[in-house]
Amino acid sequence: MPENSTKTVQEASRPAARGLDFSQDLAAKGWYHSFEFPDGAVIDGYMPLAVQKERYARYPISDNLSGKRVLDIGAWDGWFSFESERHGAQTVAIDCVQLPTFLQVHRRLKSKVDYRVLDFYELPYANLGTFEVVFFLGILYHLRHPLLALEIVCALTKEVAIVESFVIDGDTWKEHQNQIPSMEFYETTELGNQFDNWNGPTVACLLAMCRAAGFARVEFMYASGNYAGAACFRTWEPPPAQPGSDPPELLSVTNARTYGNNFSTRKSEEYISCVFRTSHDKVMTKELRLEVDQFGAAAVQLAQEASGVWVAAFRLPPGLDPGWHRVRLRLADSGFGRDFRIAVDMPVNVERLAVRDVCDGITWVRGEVAAGGCLSCWVHGLPDNCDAANFQLVLDASPLHISWIGQPEPDGYRQVNSDVPVDLAKGEHVFTVESAGVKSAAERVRVS
Repeated sequence: MPENSTKTVQEASRPAARGLDFSQDLAAKGWYHSFEFPDGAVIDGYMPLAVQKERYARYPISDNLSGKRVLDIGAWDGWFSFESERHGAQTVAIDCVQLPTFLQVHRRLKSKVDYRVLDFYELPYANLGTFEVVFFLGILYHLRHPLLALEIVCALTKEVAIVESFVIDGDTWKEHQNQIPSMEFYETTELGNQFDNWNGPTVACLLAMCRAAGFARVEFMYASGNYAGAACFRTWEPPPAQPGSDPPELLSVTNARTYGNNFSTRKSEEYISCVFRTSHDKVMTKELRLEVDQFGAAAVQLAQEASGVWVAAFRLPPGLDPGWHRVRLRLADSGFGRDFRIAVDMPVNVERLAVRDVCDGITWVRGEVAAGGCLSCWVHGLPDNCDAANFQLVLDASPLHISWIGQPEPDGYRQVNSDVPVDLAKGEHVFTVESAGVKSAAERVRVS
């Protein structure tokens, strides 16, 4: 065994990572943030007041935050919480422990900042609502699940989240910005001699994770030393006042996995598939501007089919409430075209199912279908958010693959087509429609 094989992880860690340790300086100061009070008194913390003001001035947020809600995650002594309150915001500050320094400033300023003690991963269940502005400053690298953390932040944000984090290439990121983003993982105390420092992304990785978390636009703010910052927006820039092209013709909007119109925020991977036509000869993913209600969604894949139509996949924006949501698409130089609707976290409610006219989808002979062919039927009682994933056409005990669902006709019936297995036994079969525990009356269908 080599002599150095017994080195601890900490002994083998990068000098730059170990150099992040500022615990002794912080202990000497007693405060992380610096403060200047209306009576002229000053608290000299580890972070200079000028640096704090410079950081805040860099953020693309309004100087007047009246009527806005701000969330400060990991507030520490609270300078950014109290500064946003000074600009008119209704501010909620959270930290994993209650800090006497925060409470001291809160009393001294007679502040109305709502101070909560919460673990970060409790945020989705804390019923805090959503916020126009979220500060996520120096927290990411303390969290075991950084991409999940950014998704949680995105879901809480209505307008913009300010994300600042430790990075491993703050001074050299331009030299490799076109490489695949990467991240260091720290198992114990490799970073700053702290066991709660988990990851060190490159600048490119930080920006990529913000995009992957569901923000529509991620704008680089700065990178220097061990830190970098980004402004992460939930919305696209406004459409052009004078469009340079016609809107794309949106043909369909479906769940990329189920091909239906239902989506679940409880699933980790939900993507919106859009089929569209455009007069543009070439289209790039960065030109697509999908909106789900007011939230933008970035394209992750784009391809053109032989027929000339384009198919694009978009992330489902985090933080959508249960119900119906409007989906529309534009290009960077165009306005929006036709709207579609998707259902998010909606239950499937069925009271009664009725079937009419089960027939061969090619010959239209009633009560008979061909093995390997198409079965067509008309069903009453299907909910508005029905899709092939939440109801079934069943021959005996075998579900059929649903290939098409029509829109409701004036009498409430919807045409549904399905494929008939080629190996289905000839003869008479029992046909039913089933959804949400409700089953239609049985129909007799002969397979020829």
